Amino acid sequence: MSAHLEKADGTPGDYGLAILAMAEAAKVCGATGFMMWCQCVAGLYLQASGNPGLTGERLARHVRGETLGGTGLSNPMKSFAQIESLLLKATPVDGGYVVNGVLPWVSNLAPDHYFGAIAAVQTDGPGASREMMFMLRCNAPGVTLKTCPEFSGMEGTGTFSVHCKDLFVGADDIVADPAKPTIARIRGGFVLLQCGIAAGIIQGAIDSMWAVEGQLGHVNQFLEDRPADLQAEFDALAGRILKLAETPFDTSTDYFIDVLDARAHGAELCLRAANSALMHQGARGYLMGSEVQRRVREAQFVAIVTPAIKHLRKEIARLSAEEMPA
Repeated sequence: MSAHLEKADGTPGDYGLAILAMAEAAKVCGATGFMMWCQCVAGLYLQASGNPGLTGERLARHVRGETLGGTGLSNPMKSFAQIESLLLKATPVDGGYVVNGVLPWVSNLAPDHYFGAIAAVQTDGPGASREMMFMLRCNAPGVTLKTCPEFSGMEGTGTFSVHCKDLFVGADDIVADPAKPTIARIRGGFVLLQCGIAAGIIQGAIDSMWAVEGQLGHVNQFLEDRPADLQAEFDALAGRILKLAETPFDTSTDYFIDVLDARAHGAELCLRAANSALMHQGARGYLMGSEVQRRVREAQFVAIVTPAIKHLRKEIARLSAEEMPA
């Protein structure tokens, strides 16, 4: 869960390796792959901060897996895409900020965990508005974790709503202030890493199709999206993702459009592969204890988790319009 992070000796991280590792877990359990992603991006925030309070031993403990973290950027990403407004508000005080607000669901949490969050800075002056990014400690005074309604899948991911009441955030917890320049630098890696979840679920679905080919191939041949066809499409997509993973900090608009498009393709292929696996397995795949029906719900999660397919398409359209000549 730290393959993507720069090593202490300056060796660059390997985003491709991190994606492949996540895929291996997600092939067996999508929820585990998702929590690996949460841990991965929390490490990305810590390292990208350049803040001595977040790097050093604190980052080292995260890298060793001694402490666990998540990400609360679903709401900020939707805010930056003009889908919803920022839910956390930060008021400047001596030595830091006081934060108030509620995030409806954040994953990979427990009382001693932490996660990256973004708050709108409340200012009275004429200056331009800004956002600040920080690591929110779940055990800090003023923070309450509340159980979410039960989801149809992906339970067991440590997902809670997070309520902040006069939470003090000091300098040692600041990732970026203002936040947007740092977000622009890490957004490609953030989205690319998510592709590992989709990749594992897709491959797991294809494998379950092959598992019944000997028994049911004579009738499954009449289904669309046969395993060999899905595998060829997936292999091409995986190659594209791994190529993009070679330059995760490319800040160009064209590059980010390609990343968003690959992520959207992964979500769409995830839905097709999981549904096709259920069609190939038939009634046995519809049993409550079947990994096949579970994978259908995991694939639906990949399609709706931020950035959801509709969010991805909206951003691709917006960025493409900006790139077009007048």
